[in-house]
Amino acid sequence: MAGTAGTPGTPRVLRAMNDRAALDLLLEHGPLSRTRIGKLTGLSKPTASQLLARLEAAGLVLATGTTEGRPGPSAQLYEVNPASGHAAGLDVTPQRILAAVADITGRTVGRFELPTGRRPGTPVVQQVTDALDGAVKAAGLARGDVHRLVIGTPGAFDPTTGRLRYASHLPGWHSPTLLDELAAALPMPFEYENDVNLVALAEQRLGAARGHSDFVLLWNQEGLGAALVLGGRLHRGWTGGAGEVGFLPVPGTPLVRKVTQANSGGYQELAGSQAVPRLARDLGIQDLPQGSYAEAAALLVARAAQAGDEPHRELLRAYATRLATGLASLVSVLDPELVVLSGAALTAGGEPLRALVQAELEELAASRPRLVVGDVREHPVLRGALESALATTRDEVFDTSR
Repeated sequence: MAGTAGTPGTPRVLRAMNDRAALDLLLEHGPLSRTRIGKLTGLSKPTASQLLARLEAAGLVLATGTTEGRPGPSAQLYEVNPASGHAAGLDVTPQRILAAVADITGRTVGRFELPTGRRPGTPVVQQVTDALDGAVKAAGLARGDVHRLVIGTPGAFDPTTGRLRYASHLPGWHSPTLLDELAAALPMPFEYENDVNLVALAEQRLGAARGHSDFVLLWNQEGLGAALVLGGRLHRGWTGGAGEVGFLPVPGTPLVRKVTQANSGGYQELAGSQAVPRLARDLGIQDLPQGSYAEAAALLVARAAQAGDEPHRELLRAYATRLATGLASLVSVLDPELVVLSGAALTAGGEPLRALVQAELEELAASRPRLVVGDVREHPVLRGALESALATTRDEVFDTSR
């Protein structure tokens, strides 16, 4: 019925749209004056004043300082109230769960790491709640203060069965009732997402893929994977397995069969982290680093990108060829605008590795996307989980039409 509250075009909806526009500007720019908000939104000064008064009364913005010290008369500044909402994210690996809580502005206010590799008998639900509680406590909050949680794991939960697939190396996470058990134990809504998809989300919101709606993110750390963003949206596939490129058959390595049992495939064997120390050994490189495959690969690639001796130069060239071999299949099918290289085994190579992969890819594929190194280096899975949780939290908290 025309004219009812909540109908598009009514004063309530228009006010809510203006409110959200102002809040988004404050998130983007930081503290702004009434005059500046009016100019950026196109609102008159009286309307901007009413908007800010409304948002301040709702607890969504705070008056914070003035423009004193700048040219012209001083004016009151306003910012988003950081305490108006909180969201949480989890980054799950076989060794640990890293948890964090962010306020509505995106600032991390609490972080906690729960080692899980030595707790094989601890139920997953308890691991999740313990990790979350640790981050909530570090933030000085209670569980009930968190509006939403996003959990990032290797593999993906199949939407048709609710079971985790493509991640047999993640113990305890494959129960068909796990999602129901988590829902019963957690007081806030939660979502789950593939870890590499979350890295792509972080790069799209904050990093090298900002402004791009078609890109591939290639990730190489503990495992080799990809995220596919098409038309601005993540492409997850029918069972959530889109981007599980480690299973991709490629030339240069024996054909791997029963890949889900082996939790590996041709591209993983050719260019995954575990292949880098083997390649270095074959090239006669001495003093191989210790630690996990991911740690060793990152150190070797970093050395190779900086060293001037022939064995290390050859290591970088060979690694670039292996990476480009699998990427050629991806870009030939998807024709993306951009490819983002992420994960420690890729970012450690920096510009030297990027340039070599770019040159090799141009030899192997007709499609020629631009390659860039990812910008989000510190806990990118966790950052993506927080960004995902914050997007929904802001939609809920900033909705003033209700």
